[in-house]
Amino acid sequence: MQQGRTLLGAKNEAFPEKTMIFGLFGKKNNNQAIVDRQYATLTSAARMPGFYEHQNVPDTVMGRFEMLSAVMILFFRRTRASQTSGQELAQEIVDAFFEDIDYSIRELGIGDNTVPKRMKKLAGMFYGRLESYSKAMDAGDAEALATALGRNIHPKAVEAIDMSGLAGWMFQAEAHLSAQSEDVIATGSATLPAVA
Repeated sequence: MQQGRTLLGAKNEAFPEKTMIFGLFGKKNNNQAIVDRQYATLTSAARMPGFYEHQNVPDTVMGRFEMLSAVMILFFRRTRASQTSGQELAQEIVDAFFEDIDYSIRELGIGDNTVPKRMKKLAGMFYGRLESYSKAMDAGDAEALATALGRNIHPKAVEAIDMSGLAGWMFQAEAHLSAQSEDVIATGSATLPAVA
C-alpha cells in the first residue's frame, strides 16, 4: 500500500523498501485501485470500535493485528471459491497486509536486521490462524472458533476469556461475504457487517 493507514493507525506516505516475502510484492499491479479500495474497507472493518469495546479484543498493536488477521482470513475464505480474478485479488490483498505490517514494524523503530525474522514469525502466526479458524468454521463449530480466538488474542490469559461474541460475528461475516456477488468481489467492493 503506497498510501493509507497502517496497522498501527499512522499515516503511511511511502514505502522506502518492500519486503519480498510472498512473491507478488515486486509484481507490477494493474489492479492497484481495486486492491487499495478493498484493503481500505477490510482495515476499516478490523478497526470497528465494537471489537475493542464489546468483544474482548485488546486495543493494542497485537489486538489490531489479530483483528486484521481475522478479517483477512474471512476475505481469503470468501475468495477461495471465486473466479481467478477474485483469487488473484485475495493474494494481492494479503500481500498488502504484509507490506503494511512490515511498514508498521519499521515505524516502531525495530532495526532492519530483525525485520525479516519478525515478518517470518508474523506470517507463521497468520497462516496458523487461517488453519485453525478455517477448521472450526468449516465444521460450523462456534465453540472451537471462540477457543482458538481466545488462545490467539489472549495468549497469556490465566483464565479463558469469552470470545463467543467475536466467533458469532465471524460466522455472520462469512455469511455476509458469501452473499456478495463475484462482481462485488472482483471490483474490490466487498463489505463486512457491523459488530454489535
